[in-house]
Amino acid sequence: MSQPTPINWAAIEADPRFQHLHRRKNRFLWSLMAFSLFYYFLLPLGSAYTPELFRQQVWGPLNVGLLFALSEFIVAWGVAVLYSRRANREFDVLAAEIVATYSPAKPSAGARHE
Repeated sequence: MSQPTPINWAAIEADPRFQHLHRRKNRFLWSLMAFSLFYYFLLPLGSAYTPELFRQQVWGPLNVGLLFALSEFIVAWGVAVLYSRRANREFDVLAAEIVATYSPAKPSAGARHE
């Protein structure tokens, strides 16, 4: 069996494309995190400072507070979808370019391994 070629992680880390990818992804993830935390803490803050708003009946036993709490699930799924779309469209493309640069050459289809 052949041994896998070691990957030069230092060269990848020094690559300007990797640094650019890392900065963009980091900035995007921190933005999503800040939005998520802001939205999450709106529920306890809203119920503490505007309880009359959160008690308003919307339909049957549902009130604004309960609907807002349930909306956090929808927002979490929205954040996940937003991230996956952006990752597939931008981040994965840049990562594939970097991987292609630093991947060892693959043997051709007709080559034999010994």
